[in-house]
Amino acid sequence: MTISTDQTSKILVVENDAPVRNFIDGYLNQTYQVQSAADGKTALEIFEEFNPVLVILDGNLPDNIGVKLCEEMQRQNNVFLVVMSSSVTGEKDGIKIIKAGVDDLIGKPFSLEDLAVRIEILLRGMKTVTRRYLVFGELGFDLISREVTLKEKTLALTALEFQLLYFLATYPGKAWSRQQLIEKVWGWKCNDPRDEQVADVYIRMIRRKLAKVDSAVPNFIQTSHGDGYTFAPIDRNNKVSR
Repeated sequence: MTISTDQTSKILVVENDAPVRNFIDGYLNQTYQVQSAADGKTALEIFEEFNPVLVILDGNLPDNIGVKLCEEMQRQNNVFLVVMSSSVTGEKDGIKIIKAGVDDLIGKPFSLEDLAVRIEILLRGMKTVTRRYLVFGELGFDLISREVTLKEKTLALTALEFQLLYFLATYPGKAWSRQQLIEKVWGWKCNDPRDEQVADVYIRMIRRKLAKVDSAVPNFIQTSHGDGYTFAPIDRNNKVSR
């Protein structure tokens, strides 16, 4: 398999198992700048100095479980991308991991080719764009810094939350099914109806973060019954603003 070379992208591999860690490190080093750690303490030290755009995180570390480490990293930098490499035993575990800020979940064992494809999909949204701002009334997108502001306050969105909200905002008024969102934003082929619940979880988290700024702001993401979700930026005069 051939993956595009991007030596400007920094990836941190956090894995307790030394052979697995070295295997992933050696494979990804052919394409990206990679550093690795075997425990949470070392990972945080490298994270602060290395400033990676993506972290491959083991869910079972000796000194810190992966979810807690992910949350700690998100508190320091809310726009980086994370792949959690962990065994998930049920739906509740998966939702808990997603809420921690994970942008993709890959279960062990996995192939390096599968991991590479997922990384490439996640980093695809980091490419430079020609237009910097997208504005809908008091809601604004900075496409270079990948930040969203509402009433001049920055929302603490994860990278995938940004991608999902931005994708919907680029097609105002268009209804997207959960399956379409999974395939367009996550890059997965959605064959299992249970996978569609991932979109619901992320939409719910985005709505909560918007409401935290001002509970009276318009509901920018409307539920289209039978169709999925629609971005509908309504101003105080009930007109679509752009």
